[in-house]
Amino acid sequence: MGQNEVITPELTLEPVPAPSAAPLTQATAPEPMLTPAEQKMVDDFSDKIDLTNSNQILQYGAGTQKKMADFSESALENVRTKDLGEVGQMLSGVVAELKSFDVGEDDKGIFARFKRGGNKLIAMKARYAKAETNVDQICDAMEAHQVQLLKDISVLDKMYEVNKTYFKELSMYLLAGKKKLEKVRSVDLPALQKKAMESGMPEDAQAANDLSNMCDRFEKKLHDLELTRMVSIQMAPQLRLVQNNDLVMSEKIQSTIVNTIPLWKSQMVLALGVEHSTQAAKAQREVTDMTNELLRKNADTLKMATIETQKESERGIVDIETLQHTNETLISTLDEVMQIQQEGREKRAQAEQEMRKLETDLKNKLLQLH
Repeated sequence: MGQNEVITPELTLEPVPAPSAAPLTQATAPEPMLTPAEQKMVDDFSDKIDLTNSNQILQYGAGTQKKMADFSESALENVRTKDLGEVGQMLSGVVAELKSFDVGEDDKGIFARFKRGGNKLIAMKARYAKAETNVDQICDAMEAHQVQLLKDISVLDKMYEVNKTYFKELSMYLLAGKKKLEKVRSVDLPALQKKAMESGMPEDAQAANDLSNMCDRFEKKLHDLELTRMVSIQMAPQLRLVQNNDLVMSEKIQSTIVNTIPLWKSQMVLALGVEHSTQAAKAQREVTDMTNELLRKNADTLKMATIETQKESERGIVDIETLQHTNETLISTLDEVMQIQQEGREKRAQAEQEMRKLETDLKNKLLQLH
């Protein structure tokens, strides 16, 4: 250790072991209640603080601040490396697999239904086997993830207790520092100021001014520690929030494994049993339906063919309707031609009268010129 190196006193507490079952609540962090031994540590530590030592003021509480910064980084890393979205994807995968098992069939005609009737049970068994395999694989992955979540919950419990310890250390630093600052400002600083006024010596005035500046610097340092302690206060509910998220996802996984999957399997087994027992009756019903439909279609076809044949045999070469339409069209055409000719004669007569009037008007105008 160097000759000029200054030893900076520190306050350090041992972390209190976490209880076996910590409640997952977003508890706030009030001012800690100090034991008599801890209060004595604060009083003794306050006496060791030297505000005239610039290095001591600079390093005051820095150790706990550094531990708090490292702790915040580790807490952030714990949250960042956890991908809760993966659990959601697994749960969505289970839902997708269950939906993919469709016990119905796409009816597209009686022949298609009859053809698929014998193969439906086999197809259902194949789909069930595929879905069951995929769901079992997803459940294995979910169980492994659940184990990791439970471990994370335990780690977060320990981190919560460590954070409480850092919070108490910072609080003790603040209590000791505020006590020392109040003592210096109420006792030491007035004494120096009185001495400077009485002696009138510049060095005494400078000493009083230096101590006042040191008090201001130390007050700012205590404010920094207050900010660090606020980080610790905020960290407590954040840790509990992450813990609650882990617990919720773990419960969802557990519910899916012990409730959803067994229920789905029992329902699918029941569906297979019902399908197997009704297969013969359904096949017979489809044969009967197909026979009746074929007989109805054949009867309808025979009726239509007979009626159309009879109609065609009774028709002449030219239908009377066609002759009537032709005659009506011809008469209508002649009427229109006669009307057009009459209108032409009337228009020409009007034109001749107009030209005579124009000629008369022109002659009268020429005579007016002479």
